[in-house]
Amino acid sequence: MNTPKRYTITAALPYTNGPIHIGHLAGVYVPSDIYARYLRMQGKDVAFICGSDEHGVAISMKARKEGVTPLEITDKFHTIVKKSFEDFGITFDNYSRTSAKIHHETASEFFKKLHSDGKFIEEVTEQLYDPEADQFLADRFVTGTCPKCGHDEAYGDQCEKCGTSLNATDLINPKSTITGAVPVLKKTKHWFLPLENYEDFLKQWILVDHKKDWKPNVYGQVKSWIDDGLRPRAVTRDLDWGIPVPVEGAEGKVLYVWFDAPIGYISSTKEWAAREGKDWEPYWKSDDTKLVHFIGKDNIVFHCIIFPAMLKAEGSYILPDNVPANEFLNLEGNKLSTSKNWAVWLHEYLEDFPGQQDVLRYTLTATAPETKDNDFTWKDFQARNNNELVAIFGNFINRVAVLTHKYYECYVPQPSELKEIDTRTLNEMKAYPDVIGSSIERYRFREAQGELMNLARLGNKYLADEEPWKTIKTDEERTKTVMYVALQIAAALAVLSEPFLPFTSKKLKTILNYDAENWGALESLETGHQIGQAELLFSKIEDDQIQQQLDKLEATKASNKSEKQTEEKPKLMPQKETINFDDFTKLDMRVGTIIEAEKMPKADKLLILKVDTGLDVRTVVSGIAESFTPEEIIGKQVTILINLAPRKLRGVESQGMILMTENADGKLAFVNPDGDVVGNGMTIN
Repeated sequence: MNTPKRYTITAALPYTNGPIHIGHLAGVYVPSDIYARYLRMQGKDVAFICGSDEHGVAISMKARKEGVTPLEITDKFHTIVKKSFEDFGITFDNYSRTSAKIHHETASEFFKKLHSDGKFIEEVTEQLYDPEADQFLADRFVTGTCPKCGHDEAYGDQCEKCGTSLNATDLINPKSTITGAVPVLKKTKHWFLPLENYEDFLKQWILVDHKKDWKPNVYGQVKSWIDDGLRPRAVTRDLDWGIPVPVEGAEGKVLYVWFDAPIGYISSTKEWAAREGKDWEPYWKSDDTKLVHFIGKDNIVFHCIIFPAMLKAEGSYILPDNVPANEFLNLEGNKLSTSKNWAVWLHEYLEDFPGQQDVLRYTLTATAPETKDNDFTWKDFQARNNNELVAIFGNFINRVAVLTHKYYECYVPQPSELKEIDTRTLNEMKAYPDVIGSSIERYRFREAQGELMNLARLGNKYLADEEPWKTIKTDEERTKTVMYVALQIAAALAVLSEPFLPFTSKKLKTILNYDAENWGALESLETGHQIGQAELLFSKIEDDQIQQQLDKLEATKASNKSEKQTEEKPKLMPQKETINFDDFTKLDMRVGTIIEAEKMPKADKLLILKVDTGLDVRTVVSGIAESFTPEEIIGKQVTILINLAPRKLRGVESQGMILMTENADGKLAFVNPDGDVVGNGMTIN
């Protein structure tokens, strides 16, 4: 693409079933905000778009659990999430929601256009159905074992362990999350987008056109999906929460959330354009627009295969130029989990660390999971603030401001002749906009922020080498030059820090009485310009503040452990139907000794036993092979029910039952005869 005339930047729509945490920020919202701010500083035409995703099954699940409506859930968290973004300084041009009328209209029209163009296939298929809840099980209403990696808590739409996109019917041993029932298959009609029809297009567009400029983690995951062969993807669901499918014969069905959610980018752009008096179409339909999706790795397939196939099918939309997805951020060595409350929630951080938004932005960018999963720790957060922001960036600015006030009553001095070190330092400073900008344009935000800190280090080193606090006593003219150069570095930091540390940038511009915003050409602080009073940019974070956060996480860990132990308590079987004493006396239980044992062929759980009952030697098939080996039970005295009617198991007639129980650990144990070893055939009363 030639130089774009405009940029459409989308950030993944967050589910409004909970607040925003640091994983969301590091993966999507901080990098996208850095990119949008940088482009605006270059005078680019930018539409930075986001909004709440309100139609996910997770929202229906939370509503059902709390006994409220899905709309009550989304209203609550949409408000929390939107305010958190605003307070944190995420500069969306528009933050919408998928419950908005304009979104329902846009998504419905998109579906109807593809439907009328014959882009869908309509099929009656068998879907998982919960007979107890009397409803079909879409997406996260069903869990089971992933057929790809064997993870036993995969959802009906995706395995969060290996990232594989799934259909609910793909799961092994599926279970309803509503009632816990084993679902059955039931026929239902749905509309599918035949992704295989777009395989050649996707191969060219991704595997050839974007092989070199897409991040390896994105390219690799998409290539794997394409190599595995594309199949039709359902775009409708049997649910009562969502956008109704806008065609006849689709009563009780809604658009699949991953069909309607990315269209939310388009409807949010429409909403913004209408408010600003703009035409929305060039931002989505003009070849001189650059479209960039910022997402997490769990959304790669949807943004790189399904949504592009939808756009291609519609025919009038541009395709994304890049999808710079990040990996996952962990917290203190463990995976972030909304359900387990293992997270640092943005709205809570803003309460616990008022006025310190940039410290979190800085730390999340410094530890951004750009190429692999990374870990956030509170000790690292403290160290980056105290050892980098305070000791390097803040220290340089404070020294410059204090010395300028002390020596020159806050006026920028007139430099004398520049020495070689002065010229070299100024030239290095002037190179930083291109250096930092190059990293940002390649979506290397951690690298870009590192270069910003190198500029602060340059200023610190320059002051340390030239020692103006000493030369003021011996060479006032030299001191003026040194302070002039140092003030230019401070001004450069005020401008170049804006995408990364926007609150700090604003504060620094106030200190310097400086309002330049042009990224490309750094404007000098002219001789005679009066700066403001010195003010600390950052404050040290003390150990007790960090300990409070660690204590909070420890409390969460203890609570989760207690809940897990409660959940893991064995569920007792309900009492069986009442019997009378005569029924009980009919049971003939004897002492027996296992004299032979072998595995049942092609059966993991069964052993074939020969038991000496004292009356005879009989064959018993017992399901204990996962707890005992044949060798360890030969010679074992057991209690055996001998008058149980014979029954064939895998072709072997079992002539009795070995009595077993479970110990405190839930492991199988034999019901042993009382007392010492007794003779075979003795009765057990």
